Amino acid sequence: MRPRRVLPIALEWMRDDPVVLLEGPRSVGKSTLLREIASARDGIIIDLDDPGVRDALTADPSLYIQGDQLVCIDEYQKAPVILDAIKAELNKRTTPGRFVLAGSARHDTLPAAAQALTGRLSRLEVFPLSQGELDGQHENFLSMALENPTAVVTATSSITTRSDYINRVVRGGFPLAVGASTTVARRRWIDEYLRLSLERDVRELSRLRQGHLLEGLLGRLAGQTAQVLNVERAAQSAGLDKATTDSYISLLEKVFLVHRLPAWGKTLTSRSAASPKIHVVDSAIAARLLRLTSEKLATLDPTAQTELGHLLETFAVGELLKQASWCVEVAATGHWRTHDGLEVDLVIELDDGGILGFEIKTGSRVPGNELKPLKKLRDAVGPNFRAGYALYLGDRSYTFEDRIHVVPLDRLWTPTARPN
Repeated sequence: MRPRRVLPIALEWMRDDPVVLLEGPRSVGKSTLLREIASARDGIIIDLDDPGVRDALTADPSLYIQGDQLVCIDEYQKAPVILDAIKAELNKRTTPGRFVLAGSARHDTLPAAAQALTGRLSRLEVFPLSQGELDGQHENFLSMALENPTAVVTATSSITTRSDYINRVVRGGFPLAVGASTTVARRRWIDEYLRLSLERDVRELSRLRQGHLLEGLLGRLAGQTAQVLNVERAAQSAGLDKATTDSYISLLEKVFLVHRLPAWGKTLTSRSAASPKIHVVDSAIAARLLRLTSEKLATLDPTAQTELGHLLETFAVGELLKQASWCVEVAATGHWRTHDGLEVDLVIELDDGGILGFEIKTGSRVPGNELKPLKKLRDAVGPNFRAGYALYLGDRSYTFEDRIHVVPLDRLWTPTARPN
């Protein structure tokens, strides 16, 4: 069991908020977090994945939430009636830290009846394990970059090899997949995870006219991971019409299988594109859907190298979004793309208007012309541009020019010492 960075955040929020919601994909450790929170705060756990418990709670929800004891409810979306009971209880007494919920569907996409706690509920996203959590390291790249953008440019050489990076991409961050005893066992776990997510979780949220085509659509979206979403192309290849495809993509987002990274800076300049990028929730899931192994990705075949570029971007953007979820200064995230084809893979906007840009590179060196998108972003936002980072598979960190830095990708999970 690995310590999770979101645990102290949840405990801190409970000091002020009456309801804290942990939401994220199945099997990322939300139930474990609930147990740790209940243990730390002497709470009880109600598991609505258990049909018997669910039936009893649905019959008399108020019975489970009386008194002053902390109540932790797992998979709360399976019985949304509990939210009305919690609201009625909070109407009597709004005490911080009364309830912690965990769910595998996005709260704001549930039926209207599930929105009873709007304004009283704070949502905390739980991602798959970060690379730092897997390594037992307290990674601090983003927090250091926010504090001092040049502090992450160090003289220490990276010793992570290209093969190591590929293995991390294919391994991903789902605890049970990471803990599988063999590669075959990991693939088997992912296959079963996808089957249950599509057959149970998605269909609990919506009745699908062509649900049997959902798996094919997810595979087509995996083929677009880290690329601008093309709904029409996905629809055509999956044998669906565009409207149905759009609604199915929304369902896949609701259960955290894919994520649309919005376009950032649409009002910044008329040259900014407005379409979102699509990312599969975890690089291991994307690799499995595409039947890409470490061995295939390690070849010099041009197709394999293109696929590696997309998977590596999904992997790295995922790591940065995990760290962003731990930073209170982060206001928004997105990608920036101009109509003439320049693209910054991830833009992080801060509450004070500061901007960080990130480009993900698969090479062991970064030619100066590949930094043009970051320079373009710097020039577009002016003094609000804090720094741009090209994260690559080489071994040295350096500053290329004003506020533009080249840094090994493994700096994301290798702790950086704060300067004296």
